[in-house]
Amino acid sequence: MKQHALAAQQFGATAEAYRTSAVHAQGHDLQRLGALARALPGGLALDLGCGAGHASFALAAGGMQVSACDLSANMLAVVAHEAAARGLATITPCQTQAEVLPFADATFDLAVTRFSAHHWSDVPAALRELRRVLKPQGVLVVIDAVAPERPACDTVLQTVEILRDASHVRDYPVSEWTRMLQHSGFTAPQTEVWTLTMDFASWVARMRTPALRQQAIRDVLAHAAQEVRETLRVQEDGSFDLPVAWMQTRPGAT
Repeated sequence: MKQHALAAQQFGATAEAYRTSAVHAQGHDLQRLGALARALPGGLALDLGCGAGHASFALAAGGMQVSACDLSANMLAVVAHEAAARGLATITPCQTQAEVLPFADATFDLAVTRFSAHHWSDVPAALRELRRVLKPQGVLVVIDAVAPERPACDTVLQTVEILRDASHVRDYPVSEWTRMLQHSGFTAPQTEVWTLTMDFASWVARMRTPALRQQAIRDVLAHAAQEVRETLRVQEDGSFDLPVAWMQTRPGAT
């Protein structure tokens, strides 16, 4: 199965779980997105890989008109239903791939992707598209899980991520994000990194990870090197701390 189809299938089956997930529905990053939106009242925003729509809701509540884009029709149905329930009439769902956006050049004042890019099959292509559809003075915010810079920690994180979710591609380190953004025509990002604790039981339940793969994840974490276990703060039940970054940038000079 191709990557796009695999991601759509994986998340189409779990759309409602992501609507109610505390990891996705809460966070200071959503408040920060709302503040950005309030600085651009009436502006046009793109939420790429919108999932269950939490970033879209924050942007719309802040006064922006939002194109909420995702591969999964089921996810977009959840977004539309929840937006109506919240009285947010400025959100328009759009089914599309990240690498081929159906928008004209220089359309958006703000583009956001939150906990999605680690599923994209071609991040540089998607970034080039984002630069194309952003206005010259527009803003791009990437919020995503990021890998530690130390190779051993990176390897273990990618291993447990793909065991949990077959559509996972890669959690990129901040250094790699910086290179990709600059090579795609953006300035070096302003970056803030924090951690989210992944409660093992809810983390695997959200993705309906099979029991055999759950056991494999526990085994990988239990037998990881001490430096890895300390960096990821691995707990006895398999819970661990996931690094997350806010990376804010603008189109660079052409």
